[in-house]
Amino acid sequence: MLLSNLLHRGTNVSDIAPTVNFPQQKLNLYNFIQFLSNWIEIIELALVLLLDSPFLRGCWDEIEGVALISTLGFTFATTLTSWHLLVTFCSLHVALWMKLFEHKPFDARAVMGFGMLNGISIGLLNLSLGFNSVGFYQMTKLAIIPCTVLLETLFFRKKFSRNVQFSLSILLLGVGIATVTDLQLNALGSVLSILAVVTTCIAQIMTNTIQKRFKVSSTQLLYQSCPYQAMTLFIVGPFLDGLLTNQNVFAFKYTPQVLAFIVMSCTISVSVNFSTFLVIGKTSPVTYQVLGHLKTCLVLAFGYVLLRDPFSWRNILGILIAVVGMLLYSYFSTVESQQKAIEASAQLAQAKENESDPLISVENGSGLENDDVVPAAQAWSSNKDLRA
Repeated sequence: MLLSNLLHRGTNVSDIAPTVNFPQQKLNLYNFIQFLSNWIEIIELALVLLLDSPFLRGCWDEIEGVALISTLGFTFATTLTSWHLLVTFCSLHVALWMKLFEHKPFDARAVMGFGMLNGISIGLLNLSLGFNSVGFYQMTKLAIIPCTVLLETLFFRKKFSRNVQFSLSILLLGVGIATVTDLQLNALGSVLSILAVVTTCIAQIMTNTIQKRFKVSSTQLLYQSCPYQAMTLFIVGPFLDGLLTNQNVFAFKYTPQVLAFIVMSCTISVSVNFSTFLVIGKTSPVTYQVLGHLKTCLVLAFGYVLLRDPFSWRNILGILIAVVGMLLYSYFSTVESQQKAIEASAQLAQAKENESDPLISVENGSGLENDDVVPAAQAWSSNKDLRA
């Protein structure tokens, strides 16, 4: 229901702006109500995205990831991601055949570059995890938000207020406290992490800008880019998985239980990939990362409740701090978007008033021309009378 509403409204989850002006005395109450509704929608979106594991960017949902990796020993993450994307493309092709959405071709080079960049970013994230400690990998994920803010500020002239920056800092601090345990640095792992952060940021920014520039929906973009992502990962996946696990994905023993989990994982990945493109397209890359960190906190909490994973006071403190940062981010984004909407409405009203002034001057000018014509006509008439 939420996703369909977002598609219908085409609005921003964290930046929902009013379309009309409200009296000043009602604005504070409206801000509070709007803030609460926005946060409810963010929670719903986070639950939708919960199947998208932060561990491998849309590849693993937590339950199946634990089952496939820990219990069943299927550790070929990159190859599995290529299967996810292939199943997603086939599902969207069936949806296109059923006329559930319209195919809208656009710049082929942009689609190819975007798809290959997404595939490369996934591969680099997996390599970063393989050559770094888990704590340093968590730091790599935390670096995505500051990098995204920096790139959007430098190349897209997007401004982030101090309030938003402050709330993001609190969020990152909380997630860092909850997830980062050890930091073991090495040269190769650091280089891979930097490349992974940069390519992931660029890919997510492109996901947003391409949809707006070419006026395509998240479904249309996903449908056209999926083949390139799947092809890239299918080619490099077995090599990367073999490098990281010292095993051959094609020599693995595929029992009925493993196949059942793989089929289930690929099926769920369709909604995961769709929701990723939808959220980035309708909100922003930064908001998507905020939701991703909220999802991380929820995964930690559910892991303790459902799987009895070890849980410490440090985890609890980090999650609480992160939630405070998310609440502040949602509130500040909502208030700023409302202020921008009010300013835009005022500018529009002023523009309409300015447009009305030239019309009046034109009418006055036409009247002067008519006055000039009348004396000319009278002079011509008097000349005619003289000739007569």
